[in-house]
Amino acid sequence: MPFLSTITITSLCTYLSRQLSSLPKNSNLSHIPSKHRSQAVLLAQKALTDYFHSTRSLPFLYAEHIGRNSFYSLYDPISKVEFSLSSFAKSFERFLRYHPINEFEFFFESIGINQKEISGFLPSNKFFFAEDGRILNAAGALSGFGFPWNKLGILYKAEASIFDKDSADLSRRLCRFKDYGLSNVSVIGICLAFPFVLGGKGDLGVEAGALFDDLKRVFVDFDLGSFVEENVDAWYEICRKIRLFYDLGCEKGKIGELMGRSRNIFLEYSEEGLVRKTDFFCRLNVRKAGIGLLLLECPEILSFDLEAPVISVMGFLKHFGLGLQKSKSVARMYPYVLGRNKMANLPHVMRALDLHEWFFGMMKNGNHRLLGNYVLSHPDEDLDEDYRVGLEKIQSSRTPAHTINKLNFLHGIGYGENLLTMKVLEHVHGTSSELQERFNCLLHAGLEFSKLCTMISFSAKILNQKPEILERKVNFLIQEMGLSLQYLDVFPAYLCFNLDNRIKPRYRCHVWLAENGLCTKNYSLASMIATSEKSFIARLYGIHPAVPKLWLECFSPQKDQ
Repeated sequence: MPFLSTITITSLCTYLSRQLSSLPKNSNLSHIPSKHRSQAVLLAQKALTDYFHSTRSLPFLYAEHIGRNSFYSLYDPISKVEFSLSSFAKSFERFLRYHPINEFEFFFESIGINQKEISGFLPSNKFFFAEDGRILNAAGALSGFGFPWNKLGILYKAEASIFDKDSADLSRRLCRFKDYGLSNVSVIGICLAFPFVLGGKGDLGVEAGALFDDLKRVFVDFDLGSFVEENVDAWYEICRKIRLFYDLGCEKGKIGELMGRSRNIFLEYSEEGLVRKTDFFCRLNVRKAGIGLLLLECPEILSFDLEAPVISVMGFLKHFGLGLQKSKSVARMYPYVLGRNKMANLPHVMRALDLHEWFFGMMKNGNHRLLGNYVLSHPDEDLDEDYRVGLEKIQSSRTPAHTINKLNFLHGIGYGENLLTMKVLEHVHGTSSELQERFNCLLHAGLEFSKLCTMISFSAKILNQKPEILERKVNFLIQEMGLSLQYLDVFPAYLCFNLDNRIKPRYRCHVWLAENGLCTKNYSLASMIATSEKSFIARLYGIHPAVPKLWLECFSPQKDQ
């Protein structure tokens, strides 16, 4: 049986040339003339196929799949065989006979697992399929049903237990899926998107059954399946789109009807487009399942431009029906959010105003069209002259791009186009990505979004510290001082002081004085830390004339200098 046709050889040589060009520059194929490298790889692939089939007794189809799809694993043995165009094929065959290869390494690359990840999947102390034939048998059953061999890695990475199953059990389970009125190709697309349905033991399972109930409703009852091209890639793509809604937390078995009625979502929008729209609402930090239901119930939202439009914060709130008194309260409490911003930043604008739940509630209660029909009332609405002047200064400075990126970070967390934002900008240092990392660190520590934005408006230098330093200060506040994060609302500057040279020694000195009955007055943390060194020592002297000496000898960070 010929290994490949002439046409296939030509196309494969072209493909292999591209693969070879992507190898690292230090790849040790220099012993093979560049014009022969593609041919050498092709010969090695044929020899590897023959080795698996003739020497290792694998079915030819399996051997061919592995031989064709394990380019990077082949590279190492190729580099160890002396090259001569006339004898390379036989030399490589001889090398394989006398230098056993790890067959699982070649298999895992052939099913589509990235070469850099393969080591994490290799079974310990096993080199040959004869030592554990379950993986290959399972792959054969899946391939026989129609799964593309080079996509089986998707299943293995997500649900490795699939490849421990008996091949007959796998085949029976796949046929059960077809009983829902689905074709082989549609079942394959579903399994690639939801690998868990092939895992487990025995019966289908409640979760898998609920999923297939939904998918039958969508693909069969609402006939979405007739609009999908009959190939694996098309079905895998549309199933990934459907999976987005389950990933948001929508309950399996409960949304089939809803997805069916909104089936055009999965035909008209790309997966990337759906991800962008869901991410917009996820940034509101509301219940994710509610986001999925909102988009299914109001699919027209997906057609709204949620990135480019400019908004006036107060104008937008008025457009959504926020009352006059509440609007005044918002303007008084969050002046740094006022002015203009981009629609793309709206979720964090709402969180900075602590109105994200209110806004999402308005969306769910039938007011979602207000998001799509909002426009500025007039071209000059909410333009801030001081902000414009500050922006012009930035644009004429020596490093405009760096500063604009920092400004965009502030707009991204909800700060509007206003003078207060410009003042905060003057005090924050670092790249936009560093500032975002520090901001996220404090969010993950438990600070509320709106309160953190308020803290930054008062003490912008909070963001000038590395995340690990911020974490240590927060941990000390909670674990040793026994205070809650709410204390930072009244004393955000706590995070600006040096932990080892200021906060710890002064706090521990006061604790010692209190424990030994020398200080009965309950000083606030701010008065302990923010006081100058001279005033702090004067206070200690007022407590007892000997205490300053004790401070310098036992607590002061200068004691060891």
